Amino acid sequence: MADFTGQKVLISGATRGIGKAIAQAFLEQGAFVIGLYASNSKAAESFKEECGSDAERLHLYQCDVSDYPAVEKLFSSIEDEFDTIDILISNAGIRRDGVLAMMPSEDWNRVIDINLTGSYNMAKFAVQLMVKQKFGRIIFITSPMAHLGFAGQANYAASKAGQIGMMRSLSKETAKRKITVNCVSPGFIATELIDDLSRDQLNEYKKMVPMRRFGTPREVADAVLFLSGPKADYITGAVLEINGGL
Repeated sequence: MADFTGQKVLISGATRGIGKAIAQAFLEQGAFVIGLYASNSKAAESFKEECGSDAERLHLYQCDVSDYPAVEKLFSSIEDEFDTIDILISNAGIRRDGVLAMMPSEDWNRVIDINLTGSYNMAKFAVQLMVKQKFGRIIFITSPMAHLGFAGQANYAASKAGQIGMMRSLSKETAKRKITVNCVSPGFIATELIDDLSRDQLNEYKKMVPMRRFGTPREVADAVLFLSGPKADYITGAVLEINGGL
């Protein structure tokens, strides 16, 4: 595992699920973690307490990543305090499932706003900081739904496919500046994001996975750490699937 001592890592959706596991993994490796959460201050406080002595390297901010002015203000504060960042993990994401013909426009818009527009907002300002040091790592947390497209998830699938397209374009724009841009694509991972699914749905989804189990947040975090480290210097424009063979 790479040593990230002193590196500054910005993670959206950092206080629960996959984002929390990623934040914990970076803290264990000595990084300074700037973690964002949308509204659940109780979960943020609980996470801070769990980090023990590592908490002194954890800085938490409340921010709606779909709110462009709020993200711009956040990055201004980050630049004032930290000068730049080394790694961006764009992880914030939501689901609002429903068949497309019956889907309220607000459910379509909110998923696109958080998952895709939020990734654009975060990446735009991260690149502006990273070019100052001619180094950076940007990783979008996407999903196999980008190409599988389950029924009832048109908005989610569209947002995740959009992340991959954006990543591939951005990776070409930033390569000369030694900024790599990739996606990590977790399949079914045991987090709060699937808590609203029925037992029958969970069993059916588990049968779809060749390894016959759901992944863990830490397994995703380990993949993120690899792509963020020096052994991934020549990897950009790629999608790393963490899905048990789905």
